[in-house]
Amino acid sequence: MCMSKKNSKFLLCSTLLCMFSSCAVGPDFIKPDAPAVSHYSHELDPTVTTVEGGTAQHFNLGAKITADWWRLFNSPKLDIIITEAIKNNAGLDAAQANLRQSQNNLRSGYGIFYPQLAADAGASRQKSNTLSANSGLPPTIFNLFTLSASVSYALDVFGGQKRLVEGLGAKVDFASAKEQATYLTLSTNIVNTVIAKAAYAAEIESTNQLIELQKEQVKLSEIQEKSGIVPYSNVLSLKSQLATYEATLPTLQQRLVQSDDLLATLAGHTPAEWTSPEVNLSDIKLPENLPVSLPSSLVHQRPDIIAAEATLHAASAGIGVATAALLPSFSLNGSYGTNSTATNSLFAAQGNFWSLGAGATSPIFEGGTLWFKRKAAIDNYKQASALYRQTVLSAFAQVADTLHALDHDAATLTADDEALSNAQQALSLLQANYKAGLVTYLDVLNADVQYHQAKINDLQAIAVRYQDSVALFASLGGGWWNAD
Repeated sequence: MCMSKKNSKFLLCSTLLCMFSSCAVGPDFIKPDAPAVSHYSHELDPTVTTVEGGTAQHFNLGAKITADWWRLFNSPKLDIIITEAIKNNAGLDAAQANLRQSQNNLRSGYGIFYPQLAADAGASRQKSNTLSANSGLPPTIFNLFTLSASVSYALDVFGGQKRLVEGLGAKVDFASAKEQATYLTLSTNIVNTVIAKAAYAAEIESTNQLIELQKEQVKLSEIQEKSGIVPYSNVLSLKSQLATYEATLPTLQQRLVQSDDLLATLAGHTPAEWTSPEVNLSDIKLPENLPVSLPSSLVHQRPDIIAAEATLHAASAGIGVATAALLPSFSLNGSYGTNSTATNSLFAAQGNFWSLGAGATSPIFEGGTLWFKRKAAIDNYKQASALYRQTVLSAFAQVADTLHALDHDAATLTADDEALSNAQQALSLLQANYKAGLVTYLDVLNADVQYHQAKINDLQAIAVRYQDSVALFASLGGGWWNAD
């Protein structure tokens, strides 16, 4: 391998230092510091949402997040679905198997620090060549039996093997974080799907009622048009509106079916063999007290940040492995055995043999392969460092966005509730006026349509608020570190 004079001095100094200090070449990994911030947003984080329906969600900074956070929604049917999924989900099984694989790879890596023992036994029939010895004797045919044992030990002078095992340990951390990420993704997907399914069912019910009301309006309008009270354009306008409402129904029904299929898949079943329990929006309670991790703790809790840190750690160890490959390697070896032409004299003293030795191997010319592998390892570390920083920044932004989204959800739902209340009052007044003969039945139907439209908007706002509450738990890591 071609090296400059400066690089040669560096390798020589590294060799001498490591031989006398038994150090490991390459950088020692240091966990990155958490961002030095006390809150997630540019301004102070919200501590409580807008009061909606007499209820507000409170954000408790530094409070403990339970591992089974979904139980805060107080829905036994939801608990049943998640329990079934944790037991049968294929993705979670794969993540757990991947973790066990990484752990076993680490255990196998520790074997490099122990002497390597081997035994050998052989039996052969041979014919000697006496002509080469000029003995004039005829060639002889004989049996040869051999028993031997050997031991070798690689001296990890520069810590290359230590760094290799360190990298395997980082891969275990990565696999563990991926398992937790899979667990968190599974639970959040189930809760979100259950909420969405309940909202779709409620919207379908309201839409069906809305369609029936619109059909009544069309019939009355057709009667009025035949009587010459209203123009035919009114009939067409109402029919167009009816068709619009009817067009939304198949989409909602399809989404409802897809939610059922998704829940079955997440629970580890085919849609044909398993159906999730029916959960209504009224069966789900909105958590009023939401725990929020401290910013300094977030980097140690979110699985994606932990996985990025493990990748950075493995890249750091890779620099040490690549550096050690540039330096000499040393080993000790020995062997002992016996051989004989007959099995009954196999352990006779005259047949014994042994050897002891030490070896050293140093790369001299590799065409730049080892040197540039080290440079590639350094670049890999820089890339992992940049990706880690980006992961942390994205995590903090996600928490900040979710905190403000919940506050805005409460404000939106307050406005939708007011619109629904006003529409309901208007409908009640028109129904009373209709009984008194002051308005037509068509006026009542129009008010009823407006009421159901407001109800659908309100249902959508409720579902969004529930799902943003789920998003907060997901953005904080899900509380896996508090599991039993």
